Amino acid sequence: MPRPLLALLLLSACSMDEYTIEEGKHSSTSRVSLVSGTSMVFDAAFDASAIYETVDPSNQADINKLMGFSDCSSHHHSNSARFGWRWYDDELQIHAYTYADGTRSYALLGSVDIDSVEPYRIEIDADRYVFTFDGATTEMDRGCSGDSLAKYQLYPYFGGDETAPHDITILINEQ
Repeated sequence: MPRPLLALLLLSACSMDEYTIEEGKHSSTSRVSLVSGTSMVFDAAFDASAIYETVDPSNQADINKLMGFSDCSSHHHSNSARFGWRWYDDELQIHAYTYADGTRSYALLGSVDIDSVEPYRIEIDADRYVFTFDGATTEMDRGCSGDSLAKYQLYPYFGGDETAPHDITILINEQ
């Protein structure tokens, strides 16, 4: 169940990180962080800045990236797992978004309300990724098996071939 943004901010103001994708940019940060383990858990909230319209209407269906990690000791366009998001059909949609051996796949998981805080979880389970969102799990293929020693974190990102049409702010509480 969504937790109001204000309530979460009051409870954990010190632990929320703000990521801003500036107008005309793709990335929210140039930071590089290595990650370990077999899961990623975080809460995230989008404000009204996540509502946008692309210049080319066909790009409105493109999936932006929320958070995730590279995998299999490779580049994220070869192997990775992330949550994706987009403003589409008048709702903020959340997707599972992966690359497995260079093949991109995605699955619609649901939608979120603006200014609500939602939990997100990605787990590595042998040869698949398990995404948990809105109380349900979705499995996606993985490009390798076993524990990948070299993984780097993937941060909020806008677009494919278009950049952010205005500043977009996302709050994330990594656990």
